[in-house]
Amino acid sequence: MYDIKKIHQANSVQDVLRIIEENPNTKIISGGTDVLIKMKERKLKDVEIVSIGDISELKGISIDGNGTIIIKAATCFIDIITNADILRHIPTLAKACNQIGSPQIRNIATIGGNLCNGAVSADVVPILLVLDAELHINNVNGEVRIIDVNDLHTGPGQTSLDDGKEILTEIHIKKVNYQGYGFDYFKYGKRNAMEIATLGCATGVKLNEEKNKIADFKISYSVAAPTPRRCRSLERLIIGEDVSQDTINLIKPENIEELKPRDSWRASKDFRLQLIKEIGRRTAIEAIRSQGGM
Repeated sequence: MYDIKKIHQANSVQDVLRIIEENPNTKIISGGTDVLIKMKERKLKDVEIVSIGDISELKGISIDGNGTIIIKAATCFIDIITNADILRHIPTLAKACNQIGSPQIRNIATIGGNLCNGAVSADVVPILLVLDAELHINNVNGEVRIIDVNDLHTGPGQTSLDDGKEILTEIHIKKVNYQGYGFDYFKYGKRNAMEIATLGCATGVKLNEEKNKIADFKISYSVAAPTPRRCRSLERLIIGEDVSQDTINLIKPENIEELKPRDSWRASKDFRLQLIKEIGRRTAIEAIRSQGGM
């Protein structure tokens, strides 16, 4: 069933990096909810596994002196869903994590695995995109590379990580990117649970003091392009506009250059285009209302 050649048990981040450098055909595993499925389906063969499940430095959530929320890469979704700081400052992140798989999956699956798997339907990615999260990536030379999460995904199942030489260690969300914002996330699927997204959308909104103008606006979609995508063309249209239904109505596929939905067995292109409009408007209204607008 599982074509595993060897299992390595890593004890630290540097230990992981040493193992993957010395053994080119390795796959990093924590919860295993993505890797083991690929192996069961025979998409991965003759693989050496590097287990990082026991590395304490890769787990946990904290806030530093500048208000930056730091989530370690091997933190399970259940720990994000129940974390007091996440619920206080970014409850929409907990909401997105709570829609991933089943309770059993959320108890073992990790945020780093969800990001690095590169799935276009990953539920946690759209909200991280509008939060402009920073990813801290360690390499075999002991250096740390910091990238914007918007630059992580390069294609379906592909990321900008240098395979065999780098590992994602931390996700940083700066205070300036969550304080004063309202957020919402909506996932459309044919079932209410245990469902891969047909389309997902996250929106972040900051209003002016009078609550009648859009001071800042961020929106992203999953399963609407080859990778989860921020829609900066639409953001530019909406920033500075009145808080009104006319502004909300600007959220439509004609005003979004970045999205290229397609036909698939899960949904047609035309249906996804309709979802882009309806879900985008719904999340924008909810984000505005959370900040006292409309």
